[in-house]
Amino acid sequence: MTTFPTPPPEPHPLRLVATLFVAGLCSGLGLVSVNIFTAPLIAANKAAALERAVLEVVPDSATMQELELFGEGEGGRGKPRVFAAYDGSGQFRGYAIKSQDFGFQDVIELIFGYDPAGQVITGMEVLASKETPGLGDKIYKDEEFVAQFEALAVEPSVELVKKGKKSAPNQVEAITGATISSRAVVEKIIRSACQEVLELLPRDPPPAPAPPPPPSDGEGGER
Repeated sequence: MTTFPTPPPEPHPLRLVATLFVAGLCSGLGLVSVNIFTAPLIAANKAAALERAVLEVVPDSATMQELELFGEGEGGRGKPRVFAAYDGSGQFRGYAIKSQDFGFQDVIELIFGYDPAGQVITGMEVLASKETPGLGDKIYKDEEFVAQFEALAVEPSVELVKKGKKSAPNQVEAITGATISSRAVVEKIIRSACQEVLELLPRDPPPAPAPPPPPSDGEGGER
């Protein structure tokens, strides 16, 4: 007669609950620890990338500072952010305006430079985009399209036209096959930001920020 081993007793339900609780607690603590460690690094990298973009779209600039153009409670999510840029001697070089809106796939986030003396846009750089590879992503990969935002007039207003139809300094030719993405950049983001921000810019450029103090050598402190 064949005999079979007695199966082990099933674990108590409380033991299962306790095991799941401990596993979940350890996982949660691990995620929180990783977030605490990486959050400052991510924030620092984003700040550095933003500063680099500001100095890229404003020619001959070396330093920058953000301006508060919207009153308290008016800024809200989605309002453009404005930066003043200066050269190495502290001379004002222009503004950089960061804004965003929906393109064909998702939100397009970009920054563009503005010269108030010439009333022209001085450059454009896409900061974040998920537009269609090979088509919509040409808004930052197509050098010819990007170059159109250098010395682009803002009066009477920035305008998108079909390929080969550009006839005025305020016009940008659309990318063939990516009209929606092109219109999002030119009209929904840049033109809208100009309409919202340019009239709020200070008449007199703000002074350059004071340079950071030199590192202390440890002398002269409290005794």
